[in-house]
Amino acid sequence: MLEKLQKLVAQTSLQLTAVQLQQCLDYVQLLHKWNSAYNLTSVRDPAEMLIKHVMDSLVIAPYLQGEHFIDVGTGPGLPGVLLAIYYPDKHFTLLDSLGKRIRFLNQVKLQLGLSNIQPVQSRVEQHQPARLYDGVISRAFASTHDMLQWCRHLPAANGHFYAMKGAAVQEEIAALPDFVKVSAVIPLQVPELDASRHLVVMTSA
Repeated sequence: MLEKLQKLVAQTSLQLTAVQLQQCLDYVQLLHKWNSAYNLTSVRDPAEMLIKHVMDSLVIAPYLQGEHFIDVGTGPGLPGVLLAIYYPDKHFTLLDSLGKRIRFLNQVKLQLGLSNIQPVQSRVEQHQPARLYDGVISRAFASTHDMLQWCRHLPAANGHFYAMKGAAVQEEIAALPDFVKVSAVIPLQVPELDASRHLVVMTSA
């Protein structure tokens, strides 16, 4: 598995230390172990998780601006856990409404030694942070329009929304609410993934 992950990372501009690579593998191992009981992801094969979860999350790392992020609808910690591994000096709140996912994430935090993640169980529209976020990240969470409506109270004045999307990105952009503007649409290359990926970066208008 380590060799497979190293090969995938080598196809990108990402730089991971031996410790970070091992943390990614430990996360996949935990996710695979908990998945049978908790049904955290439809991806069952750990080798497939390396592509569809680990790499699919990590490819947005170069585009994040700031130090303090929230991953809304994080599920089993995607992309937040992987981004926290990549950026040990940045802080990530991992928000989900389901207790079983938060229990899993607390175990991930403990076993991987990730002091820079904070799992929080809450509906996103009810989450009232003590400090607003530099970035609000979403992956496979609602439509972009709904995500923005529910999360508009979360970014700081100069903060960004980061929406991870597939192919039909232009349709969603056309339906965006008027309180945001798109600052970038970035095509993402996920090694060995046969699917279109984009990162839509938005700021308050």
